[in-house]
Order: sequence, then C-alpha cells, then structure tokens
Amino acid sequence: MKIALFSSKPYDEKYFNRENKFNHQITYFSAHLNTQTLSLAKGYEAICVFVNDKITREMIANLAKNGTKYIALRCAGFNNIDIKACEEFQIKVCRVPAYSPYAVAEHTVALMLTLNRRIYRAYNRVKEGNFALDGLLGFDVHGKTVGIIGTGKIGECYAKIMHGFGTRLLFFDPFENPKCQELGKYTDLDTLFKESDIISLHCPLRPETHHLINDESIAKMKNKVMILNTSRGALIDTKALIKGLKGATIGSVGLDVYEEEAELFFEDCSDTIIQDDDFMRLTTFPNVIITGHQAFFTSTALSNIAETTLQNLDDLEYDRLCLNLVE
Repeated sequence: MKIALFSSKPYDEKYFNRENKFNHQITYFSAHLNTQTLSLAKGYEAICVFVNDKITREMIANLAKNGTKYIALRCAGFNNIDIKACEEFQIKVCRVPAYSPYAVAEHTVALMLTLNRRIYRAYNRVKEGNFALDGLLGFDVHGKTVGIIGTGKIGECYAKIMHGFGTRLLFFDPFENPKCQELGKYTDLDTLFKESDIISLHCPLRPETHHLINDESIAKMKNKVMILNTSRGALIDTKALIKGLKGATIGSVGLDVYEEEAELFFEDCSDTIIQDDDFMRLTTFPNVIITGHQAFFTSTALSNIAETTLQNLDDLEYDRLCLNLVE
C-alpha cells in the first residue's frame, strides 16, 4: 500500500521504518495535512495523520476523488476528522486507541510532583548556588482527594498510581470502569469539583466535554486546587483558567496540551515571536508548567503507534477485521 504520512518527524520515520514488516510504501511529509498541502496526498491509497492535522469535509471529498481509501490516525483521538464525511465518501478511518496508557499516566504524575514540590525552581536555584527553601513549600499527596475525569485506559493507569500514593479517588465518566470502582468511587462532576484537591483530565474531546473546565466549574472547585491536563487542550477554557490563576482560586496547573497548540507544539518556535497572547500569559505564572504534548513520547509508545497503525492498514487492505476502525 502507498501511504502518505503527514506531520512527520525524524522519530516517526525511524519507528515506522523499523516496524514496517508489511512492506508498505511510506512517503514522509513534514508538513501538516491541510488545504494547502492536500495535493501531496494525491495518488496515495492511505494517508497517516496526527493530532494537529485538521481534516474537513471539503478535504475528505478531495481525498476520495484522488484515490484515498483510508485515513490512519497515529493517535487515540479523532476529533480532528469529520467522521460523517468519511462515511459519506466511503473512506475508512482507523486509530491507535492504546499505544501506551502508562506513558501518559506517568507524565501526568511527573507534572503533579514537579508542580507540588517546585522541582523546576529548586533545580534552577541549586545551579546558582542558592539552597534556600523559601518558596518551595509543597504538600503531602498522601491523604489528598484526587478527581479523575475520564476512566479509560489512561485514567485507569493514573488511578492505580495515585492509589499507591494513598489518595482518596473520585471518578467521573459516563461509562464506569470496574477496575476503578475497586480503587475509589464514581460521583457527579459537581461533587468532584467541590471535593478534589487535584483534578486530572483523561477524557476525549467531544461537544459535551469542550471547555469542561470553565468559569462556572472553576467557581465550584476547592481553593488552591491543582489542575492537570494531558488529554486534549480544548477541555479547558484558557481564558477562564487564566482568570482562576490570577484570582488565586487555582493553586497550580500542569498542561501537556493547549487548545490552540496546532501552530506551536511539535515545532521549534524559539527564534520566533509567539503571537498567542493567552499562551504567553500562561507561561508567566510561576505555578504553571507546560510541556509540548510529550506525555505519549516514550520508545514503547512510538513502537506501538507504528506497529498498530501499519497493522490497521494491512487489515483494511486485505479486508480483514480491523479492531481499531472508527465507526
């Protein structure tokens, strides 16, 4: 199969080439797939895209006209694709639902500990010979209440880790996970917001979860709450988050995603002036840590992403059952 892989980085090429036991013909394009780069996909039976490739109905119609039969997402979420249009134009979509839930869960814990114990500030101080402890005060995670929104594979892994810390766990998810029920209890969102010292987001981005964290929900939260998001940026209303930080309602924030990340993340912007005022405002807070969508970024995850993506396409090509078909 001829595959056009967009938003390619050197590590994508390395792992996809290594896992390509199917002998697919892969062409790597560093550019995002958009209306300007759509012509590059012409003649490819399959295209492979990532989280920041936005695929509209118009683009899907064009892809179908030019011979594309399959769209392979090398990520779990599919909110960046018009699925109904794919059905209309008979393009099948597959994804990688569980490349490494441990990677994302562990990164979430890393953000939590770094924020709580001010590791970033302590590291810089020691390098300058400053060993004072003022401003580095944290809290015991043991005994705190942790609210987990979304209890799929990643939420479950995070819950198991936090249970090991000796925390009280509250969950919200329309579909309850029996393994999480053994670790804590499911409740409504209002109770979770009211009682949690730490709130961690692990749910997909859908219309009902868009801006789940907003002015109204922040007003219900505990004073000095910690908010963690390693899922999808638009789960949080950035302006409401900034307001909560400025008013000291929110104690700290750890983000691996951002709702307007498409033009920033996965690129080197160090020599440019970033025009996103909300993002730049977030970077000024001493109690905010932002990483550039790297929670998934482990060797295990990259291997699994490549292997599963290529297996998905091979299953589709030979009309076998594809377990990761988006329907």
